[in-house]
Amino acid sequence: METRRAVMEDAADISIFLKELADLGKRSRPWDEAFVRDYYINNPDGIRCSVAVDDDGTILGMQALSLAVPDNNYGVTPGWGIIGTHVKPNAARRGVGKALFAATTKAARDAGLMHIDATIGATNAEGLGYYEAMGFRTYRTKDGAVCKRFRVPQGAD
Repeated sequence: METRRAVMEDAADISIFLKELADLGKRSRPWDEAFVRDYYINNPDGIRCSVAVDDDGTILGMQALSLAVPDNNYGVTPGWGIIGTHVKPNAARRGVGKALFAATTKAARDAGLMHIDATIGATNAEGLGYYEAMGFRTYRTKDGAVCKRFRVPQGAD
């Protein structure tokens, strides 16, 4: 498995597995190609959108990191990062999230971020467990969500 920056041509494949997640009740946000392009790959506040691909080039998951701007939808402190992670259902528990987070951590450090927020549904046990395993810690709760913060390590890889 390798990670790379997502490109516009990845939107269709990402959209397909986001729909799978929605069909399984694991996603409530839009999943169509336009949303993927605009919100993840080509987000004007985006820092990096990464994909993990297998040896055949199949996308196994994606992780987007964007800059929290004033009045953002999550109420995250401006200047922090906002992260979103999505793994293809049949690729879960294969190290996809860990590989993606390594690329995201480097991008966050390169962008000068000190903190990253992950806002996770309070009933999303998989998501809460994933972010906790990556080093995120709960710093607030709101409207059925748990907000976890990661302190970006400074210095070289």
